[in-house]
Formats: sequence, C-alpha cells, structure tokens
Amino acid sequence: MNNTYFILRHGETLYQLKKEEIIYPWPEPSPILLTEKGKKQIENVAKKLESEKIDLIFSSDIPRAKETAEIISKKIRIKPIFDSRIREIDMGIYKGKPAKEYEKDFSDRKRKFFDQPLNGESRQDCKKRMMNSLEEIDKKYRNKNILIISHGTPLYLLEGTIRGLKDEKLLEKNKDFSLEVGQFKKLGYK
Repeated sequence: MNNTYFILRHGETLYQLKKEEIIYPWPEPSPILLTEKGKKQIENVAKKLESEKIDLIFSSDIPRAKETAEIISKKIRIKPIFDSRIREIDMGIYKGKPAKEYEKDFSDRKRKFFDQPLNGESRQDCKKRMMNSLEEIDKKYRNKNILIISHGTPLYLLEGTIRGLKDEKLLEKNKDFSLEVGQFKKLGYK
C-alpha cells in the first residue's frame, strides 16, 4: 500500500435504535441521519483524528455517512470526497424488510457470501467494489493519511481483504474486524 488508511463507521442513527431488526432501505424514504449521541461520537472521533494528520477523506454518499464526513470535515478542515462505491451493501429485495426474512433465505454463510439477493449484491460483490475503490485511491495518491467513512459490512470486508483473509475466512465474520457505529481504526496490513 502506498498510503496509510483509517476506517470509520458512521455514527449512531435513530433507525438503528428503533428498527434494529430491519434492513436499511435504499433509497431512503427520508434521510436517515445521526442521533445526538451519534453526532457526539463523531465529534469525539474528529478530535482524535486531528493528531493523525488526515490528508484525504473518502466517504459513502448515503446520508448517515455524509453527515459523519461533514462533522469530521469541519474539525480537520479537509473536504470529503463522496463515492457511491463505498456505500452499504445492497440487500436488493430485502431493503426495508425484517432482517429475519433475509436470514431465513440466506441462512448458509457460503450462500450469504457468494449469492446475490434479487436486485442486490453478494458480500463478494461488495468486497470487489470496495477493493476497486481502494486500489484506485492507492494508485492516485502516495504517502497520504486517508480516512474512509463507510458502513459495517463494507468496512469489515475491506479490512479482512487487506489483512489477506481468503473468502473462506471472510465467511466467518470475525469480531476483530467489526466496527461499532462511530468507531474508527488504523488499518493494518498482512
């Protein structure tokens, strides 16, 4: 890698508090934004990121991630670049529906990783688009500290892939790679 990367999962949203077992809809009927707690989480992260001397911010263009990026941007004075390739995984026909419907139809881990829900994408697809985005960024910039703001599943897949995990290992979602909302970390390499 030509740069140092930091990843950040967007802050807490009302949707997470009230609809924990519903898959995020997309497009959103109305923007799903950060709670006051979520804003505070990100303000605290922004203070910590000041010492990391971030040069560039790349963010998902979904409202909760955009809001997160804008809070960080104000604190560290770096304008974010929004990229649809680092959006949340597209759950297709399951968007806005109870998670148990998806889990019933995709209970097998292997199927969940490799098979696409109707009108959606598999975790394998999500991994490819996240890595394509990262590889493009890495070719374009040298010796920069780069922050990537996204969502739980895409960040998990990105970190696991960078660490050299094969698909079989990515099937077992490892707690070491899962970020809580409003959590950031520096990416380590294999």
